[in-house]
Amino acid sequence: MNTVGTPLLWAGFAVVVIVMLAIDLLMQGRAMTFKRAAWWSVVWVSLSLLFNAAFWWYLTLAQGRGVADTQALAFLTGYLIEKALAVDNVFVWLMLFSYFSIPAQMQRRVLVYGVLGAIVLRTLMIFGGSWLVTQFSWLLYIFGAFLLFTGVKMALAKEDPSGLDNKPVVRWLRGHLRLTDELRGERFFIRQNGLLYATPLLLVLLLVEFSDVIFAVDSIPAIFAVTTDPFIVLTSNLFAILGLRAMYFMLAGVAERFSLLKYGLALILVFIGIKMMIVDLIHIPIALSLGAVAAILAGTLLINVWVNQRRGR
Repeated sequence: MNTVGTPLLWAGFAVVVIVMLAIDLLMQGRAMTFKRAAWWSVVWVSLSLLFNAAFWWYLTLAQGRGVADTQALAFLTGYLIEKALAVDNVFVWLMLFSYFSIPAQMQRRVLVYGVLGAIVLRTLMIFGGSWLVTQFSWLLYIFGAFLLFTGVKMALAKEDPSGLDNKPVVRWLRGHLRLTDELRGERFFIRQNGLLYATPLLLVLLLVEFSDVIFAVDSIPAIFAVTTDPFIVLTSNLFAILGLRAMYFMLAGVAERFSLLKYGLALILVFIGIKMMIVDLIHIPIALSLGAVAAILAGTLLINVWVNQRRGR
């Protein structure tokens, strides 16, 4: 697999991720208010931009300004796409925690383990996907068609009135796990009458991990429309994931105000899908892709604000 990632770049990225994860874990016991979540979101975004600046500087010295500009722009575009699509994942988490009545202090623990699991799973999926695209370039057309279909489906989808208990995954988990009827603090397992039981908190954690896998199936092919370099795909993906916990607590109280966001995300998926399908006919520059994604997001949020004002929210 061709990549700009050198041992020094990989090592630097690994150090940043490990240090920030350690800090995030140490902060786990503190209440995550909206203000603190907003500040942490700023920290994560700033860290991602600083990493990109250092990445650009290193490539400028090693391979020249032209390569550095292209690759740094690819990172920024991929990061914005992943960050935008991650919002939909956060809304699913909100639904899960609300349905299972998980208190805020227990949500923090589930999200920490959820993010750690997402890092491992996405790393494996990205390297696997990069290898497949390298070996079978026609897969990009399949990814493009899939993203186009997913975007249209997302835009046309209606709210599902049925509860989570009717979902096949939930039914399967309930049928294969001995579950307690209520939460037992922050414990995932307990012993009861000599048998090992899972608590509903473990069920929520498994559903959080499963939801991330489902969303990764959309988001990882999306970034392949920008670049197939595994270093840029992985770093932009993981930096977007690392800020998810703060994003969750920031959006938890205002999620209902962004009811139109799904249409913006759907439009992004349609745009990226078409871009991948016409790659051999029309080359859309990375800068134009970045501008299109940013414009769609900004436009959707502005329309949402206008609609909320009309509704008196």
